[in-house]
Amino acid sequence: MLRKSLLLLAGSAGLSLATAGLIASGAGAQILRGHDTSAPVDFSADRIEVQDRADRVVVTGNVQVTQAGLHMTAQRLTVAYHDRNGIEIDRLDASGGVVVTRGNERASGSVAIYDLNRKLITLIGGVQLNQGGNRLSGSRLVIDLTTGRSTVDGSAPGGAPGTTTTTGGRVSGTFKVRQTSEQ
Repeated sequence: MLRKSLLLLAGSAGLSLATAGLIASGAGAQILRGHDTSAPVDFSADRIEVQDRADRVVVTGNVQVTQAGLHMTAQRLTVAYHDRNGIEIDRLDASGGVVVTRGNERASGSVAIYDLNRKLITLIGGVQLNQGGNRLSGSRLVIDLTTGRSTVDGSAPGGAPGTTTTTGGRVSGTFKVRQTSEQ
């Protein structure tokens, strides 16, 4: 349930319990929970280069990736794979205005790492997470596709270039509040 995820996010962002309660009141579903990471991955781009000896594919220019209703766009994508009993993808590293969407859920950042084996998507640099009218901003977002739990940090570990936010290293957010009619 998104309610639990937003409460965890609210706690890590330093929001009050009263605010966390307001956040949870408008919840519907967890962020990308239950995504099928074993579904085929389709991608298209302006250019694809296979680096067979390195077990990777470099995809550049208007990159579009789809997997079971999950969509990712970027300017560059490196696909790491292994070839034991046929080619299987292990990891996708995307950069250049990365946007990940599914339904009304949208996450964006400068760089994304999609670890298919661990079922994690990590976005770094100017991160935005949107679900309906709710929004969170920070430097790093980690989405656990198994549980749907998402964690937003204000600054990425190590202070890597491009990982700071305009919010001074803090997480910020805007959340819808359930509207009631008074009679």
